[in-house]
Amino acid sequence: MFSAYAILRPIRETMGLTSGVETLPALFWGTFAGMLLVQPLYGWLTSRYRRSAFLPWVYLFFILNIVGFHAWFNLQQDHAWIARAYFVWVSVFVLFVVAVFWSLMADVFTREQAGRLFGFIAAGLSLGGLNGPFLAQRLARPLGTINLLLVSAALLAIALGFMLRVLHWHRHHGENTAEGADRDAKLGGTALAAFRQVLQSRYLALIALFVFLLTWVSTFLYLEQQAMVAEVFKDRDARTAFFSTIDFWTQAGSLVMQLFLFGRLYRWFGFRALIVSIPLLMTLGYGVLASAPTFVVLVGVMMIRRIGEYSITRPSRDALYTVVSREERYKAKSLIDTFVYRGGDATAASVHALVKSTFDLGVSGIAWCGAVIAAAWAVVAWALGGQHVGLSRRR
Repeated sequence: MFSAYAILRPIRETMGLTSGVETLPALFWGTFAGMLLVQPLYGWLTSRYRRSAFLPWVYLFFILNIVGFHAWFNLQQDHAWIARAYFVWVSVFVLFVVAVFWSLMADVFTREQAGRLFGFIAAGLSLGGLNGPFLAQRLARPLGTINLLLVSAALLAIALGFMLRVLHWHRHHGENTAEGADRDAKLGGTALAAFRQVLQSRYLALIALFVFLLTWVSTFLYLEQQAMVAEVFKDRDARTAFFSTIDFWTQAGSLVMQLFLFGRLYRWFGFRALIVSIPLLMTLGYGVLASAPTFVVLVGVMMIRRIGEYSITRPSRDALYTVVSREERYKAKSLIDTFVYRGGDATAASVHALVKSTFDLGVSGIAWCGAVIAAAWAVVAWALGGQHVGLSRRR
């Protein structure tokens, strides 16, 4: 699954620069609007159909989308609007596909199993993240950027087969369900139940705020990276190859962390220290970038952020849902991982553009703003970690 996305990601970054860096905030708002349209539909599916029905259909839907984009790119010579639509679509695609995956993992495994296994399972994402950029880097020039889409569609189809096997295993052997309960029962509720769940639960609202600040920390850094890449690399395929290289080494670092450190750090320091570690590290990283605002430092801080998010923040974040109800794992979690996430992206992109133009800030000034946001993120992470530990003990 993540190999499929990791092939699409460098193409997305390249397409995002096709219309110019100044259009990126508008693309983030387009992504947010897409989430606003798709989220109620997903809520309706989860309410009406069994897990074994709606999860495979989500993956099949996106496989057909990828094939459709390949045909569209080849049929139309002017790629400007296709590139914009593709950027928005991939941003929706990754959140839904990954959110669905982790919702299933939180449903399949208990909290104790999550502490032992989520780092190891996340290593599968990093292996995919290594494989995807490797393929994209090697095939971008001989095949052309557009034809990589078919490779991605094939990989996602294989992932769908493995998802069906996981569903079958949990139906017969899973432990994270009450004795005698139907592990594949319909969730019920309404299409908009996720909004009510987040608004009525202090714990879920705190997770939503945590994710919102995470996106602000990421987006400020991402937009600065895109601006510098646009200056350094003028050729589309060269940009795709560069993004693939960065993705490859980011995933390599994440893989080492996930396989050898996440489970040990969880046991040694506890969940609360783990979830606050990356926000603190990003506060420091932004401070370094503010002091030395160069392209090399910026790429280094970006890689550290992504390695930390993939190997520590992401599995920790998904472990948060092991103490909530089954309906909340699929509905509220999906809302937070998609709608709230892209809402954070959109607002952060607009604020970034406003602050940069109003105060004429360079990389250093933006980095100081990022450091303040990261510090606020750390405070929220500490409070959220305490809530999670408390809920775990009560359960």
